[in-house]
Amino acid sequence: MAIDPNIVIVIAVVAVVLLIGVAIWYGRKRRSDQLSYRFGPEYERTLEETGDRRKAEANLAEREKRVRALSIRPLEAKERDRYNALWRKVQADFVDDPSGAISQADSLLGEVMTARGYPVSDFDQAAEDLSVDHALVVQHYRAGHEVAVQHEHGKADTEALRRAMIHYRELFGELVEETPADESRQERKESVQ
Repeated sequence: MAIDPNIVIVIAVVAVVLLIGVAIWYGRKRRSDQLSYRFGPEYERTLEETGDRRKAEANLAEREKRVRALSIRPLEAKERDRYNALWRKVQADFVDDPSGAISQADSLLGEVMTARGYPVSDFDQAAEDLSVDHALVVQHYRAGHEVAVQHEHGKADTEALRRAMIHYRELFGELVEETPADESRQERKESVQ
């Protein structure tokens, strides 16, 4: 019994279409897994915020592209020493003036971010940019900033200000010290070029 050549063609076309579909699905899943691993809690936050996996992943990919175009750099030793000394002063000032110390900490973080090459004119944009290389600590930046905003409206007590300082310290420490994120970022930048 001879097999109809039309049936063979149809089966081949269906098989090719299925293989293409599986390849596309696998590529998307792989990209999702990579973004989820890379951005950690920021991936979930963005997914929750957008309500759509494709939009969230497009947002994260756009962040990566935007930050790749920036001239982010680690601080030099003298800069690190200077910023660490300023941070110690801010922490010491917290004892007598928690309110002023929060303002100083926020300002100092902005200065460090600018020195590293991050634009800081808009908080949300700055947080998104930071999330590319500092996904695990950007949540601290958001939490500290939220308390600072509450404080501006008279809605944060000293305990909340103390927690904000702890959050700010996490981001400060990662931005000021040499970190693996800086090295891996440079490697990613070089591999793209």
